[in-house]
Amino acid sequence: MSDATHRRAQIRFTPEEVDTFLNDRHKVQVATVGRHGEPHLSTLFYAMVDGRLAFWTYAASQKAVNLRRDERMTCLVEDGDSYGELRGVVLYGRGEVLEDPETVLRVGTAATAAMTATPVADLQTPEAQAELARSGRKRVAVFMTVERVVSWDHSKLST
Repeated sequence: MSDATHRRAQIRFTPEEVDTFLNDRHKVQVATVGRHGEPHLSTLFYAMVDGRLAFWTYAASQKAVNLRRDERMTCLVEDGDSYGELRGVVLYGRGEVLEDPETVLRVGTAATAAMTATPVADLQTPEAQAELARSGRKRVAVFMTVERVVSWDHSKLST
C-alpha cells in the first residue's frame, strides 16, 4: 500500500461518521451539469429527509433546469478553518426533482428548520405551514440518490 493510499484510508470517515456529519451540517455546495457541459455551482441549505440529502429550490433555478436535463449532480459538505481541522464529504449521484406540493412542503419545512436552527415541530403550526406552502408554490424539492461517497477528516492525522 502506498503512503498516499494509506493516508486516504486513515482520514476516511466510516459510514456512521458520514451520516453524523451530514445530519449535523446544513449548507451544501451543489454542482450540476450546465447546458454546454460546464459545472454549475451553488451553495444552499439542505436537510436529511428520509435518510437522503434534500433541498428545495425555485423551479426555474438553473440547478433545477440542469437536473431536469441531466440528473447527475455532486454535493460537497465541508468544514474546518485550518488544515488539521478540514473535514468533508463529497456525494456523487443523481438528483430527483419532485414537484408535488406535499413533498415540496415536507422538504421546505426540513430545509427551513436547518437554515433557521428552528425545531421542525415549531414549523408544523398551521400558520408556519401556510407560509411555507405559499413560499413553496414556485419551488421544487430535490432528493439526491448517492452512488459514491468520498470523505476526509484531517483531525485523524494527529491521532
